[in-house]
Parts: sequence; C-alpha cells; structure tokens
Amino acid sequence: MHTFFAPDLSGSTYTLPEDESKHAVRVLRLAPGDAVELLDGRGGLYAAAVAEANPKRCQLRITGHTHEAPRSHFTHVAVAPTKNLDRMEWFVEKAVEVGVERISFLRCARSERRELKLERLEKIAISALKQSGQAWLPQLDELQDFGAFVAGVAPETTYIAHLEEGERTALAQVAGAGPGCCVLIGPEGDFSPQEIALALARGIRPVTLGASRLRTETAALGAVFTAQLVRA
Repeated sequence: MHTFFAPDLSGSTYTLPEDESKHAVRVLRLAPGDAVELLDGRGGLYAAAVAEANPKRCQLRITGHTHEAPRSHFTHVAVAPTKNLDRMEWFVEKAVEVGVERISFLRCARSERRELKLERLEKIAISALKQSGQAWLPQLDELQDFGAFVAGVAPETTYIAHLEEGERTALAQVAGAGPGCCVLIGPEGDFSPQEIALALARGIRPVTLGASRLRTETAALGAVFTAQLVRA
C-alpha cells in the first residue's frame, strides 16, 4: 500500500500537496476508491481512500485512524556531521528506519563541516519514515557548538563515545539503564582532549561501541542500533 506523509492532517479529508498529487495520479496511477495510508509523524496512522484523483489536488477520504504511543525508551544521538554530506544523509535514513527519536548535530573543534542545512535531511527522514512504517518522525536539531550542547543535556543519561585512552564502558551495558539515552559521536578526528574533559567534568560518562575504529556515520548508527537492541 502506498504511504504519504500528512503532518497537518485534520478532519475527515486530506488533500495532497501538488507534487505528491502529481506523483500519486500520474506515476502511481491511483484512481478513486484506491486505498492508501497516511502518517502524520506524531504517532497517527490513517487509512484512507482516493476521493478525487486530480494531479494538482488529489483528495483523500479518511476511513480509519489508530495512534501509536511514543516509545518508552528515548534514543538521542548527537553527531558531528561529516564533510561529505552523503554520509550524513545515509545515517539519517538508516537511523530513522531502525528507530531514533532525536538527532542533534555538533560543531566540534576538529569538525570539517562548519555549516549544515537541515532541509535535505528532513526530506530524507520523511522518506525513511514512510518506507519503514514508523509512526513518529524524529526531531532534527540545527548544528550547534559542542560546549553549548553539553551544557544543556542531562549528564546522567548522556554518554560520550571517544577514542582516547582510559576506562570506558560498553554502551550496551548502560544504554538501557534509564528512560532514554543520548550518545555523543565526534568527527573523523575524534573529539579534542578539551572537549572530552569538558564532557567528563559535566558528569557525562565515556562509552565504547567496540574494538573497531568506526567512521562517524557508522558509529552514530551503531549507537542507535545498540540502544534499540537494549530496549527491545
């Protein structure tokens, strides 16, 4: 069944935006009476049927509605975006498919990417939401400085995955200890010693994702996957 994203859905009918209407009618060849599914990204799952197959204003009639409660365990990953944006796009797509509630982007001392536009990443997140059937669209946060970010998190549920020497706990051992977790993933050159010290001084605990040295986007996805396995 074809799925559409309807963030502003209310009432018993919904009209697809023009680009989605054209895709539904001209590409998918949907006709009156055909069944479709709508997601609002806020837990709402809607059954619908095509009422008017207009390529500019395809109107749908809502035939059913269920609501999925938020997950009991909240997964938040804060990652320094890579210079090659394709790798961050891949991460966002896969993280949404696996299940993540929030993604923040960090500007670190060793970051190669200092600016980030969310529009493209938000579209990828919506596409992954529709493909995977997830009911909740993750929150994507604007790029912000590492220091400002760590000053605003709850240290008791926040962990930093760094490569410096020292004692680190496996993320799988601690990710399920509370109602949620936030994992910090640094740039390709890792967090700077000063950033690590700042995080530890805030009470943020160091963790490891395993023995391998992972790329930034792989480490970020590994953190999401680990948190999902722990709470399953």
